[in-house]
Amino acid sequence: MAARFVGRLAPSPTGALHLGNVRTFMAAWLQARARGGRLLLRIEDLDHPKHKPGADEALLDDLRWLGFDWDGPALRQSARLGAHRAALARLPRYPCWCSRADIQGAQSAPHPGEVLRYPGTCRRRDPALPPPPGRVPAWRLPLGPGDDGRFTDAFAGEQTRTADQLTGDFVIARGEEPAYVLASLVDDADGGVTDVVRGDDILPVTPAQNVLADRLGLPRPTHWHLPLLVGPDGRRLAKRHGDTRVAAYRAAGLAPGRLLTALARASRWIAPDATVAALRDILPTFDIRLTPREPLVWDDARLS
Repeated sequence: MAARFVGRLAPSPTGALHLGNVRTFMAAWLQARARGGRLLLRIEDLDHPKHKPGADEALLDDLRWLGFDWDGPALRQSARLGAHRAALARLPRYPCWCSRADIQGAQSAPHPGEVLRYPGTCRRRDPALPPPPGRVPAWRLPLGPGDDGRFTDAFAGEQTRTADQLTGDFVIARGEEPAYVLASLVDDADGGVTDVVRGDDILPVTPAQNVLADRLGLPRPTHWHLPLLVGPDGRRLAKRHGDTRVAAYRAAGLAPGRLLTALARASRWIAPDATVAALRDILPTFDIRLTPREPLVWDDARLS
């Protein structure tokens, strides 16, 4: 008997909820509800310099205003540091003292959609050397020949590049704090998450998470990586494209259905002339496979 579908929403309190987040969360919510599965919510609030006070409550408020619900209480990743550190203790690692500038200087710039690949500088560093003053080590997982991480994405298709080709030895902790790539994997496994729907900006680090899953003996979830929302210039939605925060649309008096309708139409989850008032209204025609394969160019004219 197949395991029951368990999905998740995993907002990070680095700022206000914007339309790019909403489209991805809609896909995750609709996929779970269409499968008759469960949907968890986890606030990924591990210590991060971009986290903003009060952003977590604002995120939840915006999600509820849009009609999202989830099963069980909202969880906070910061409350699970014990589980993350227990997983970290099971992994080999070495300290890395390189700054981002050091890594960039050691290689050519990544192509769009790629991440910086670590060239293994500190793996070859003499351990007797003193650490650079004022730096906190990043702890990296030394990849071996059996660490592959390749997979077939349920939406984006076969991914043929290994973790070593994409990221090299990757960071699993900074100082005493487990990194996102490890914490989110452990939380998904402990929550019984079977399917992860998220933006394809995370696609390049998914092989690294698969390596961690294999190393720790955890199940690999099925991944669905969807294209992002972008501005007319083809770049990821940002302030330069105008204010696409849900809070701004709320303040302007838009009804939730206006936003949901515009995003569902653009994603081909409803007919071009259909309108919806609530998320559940999309379920009868929702099929994640109909989502366009290219980034979705956003313009507020879609709201008319």
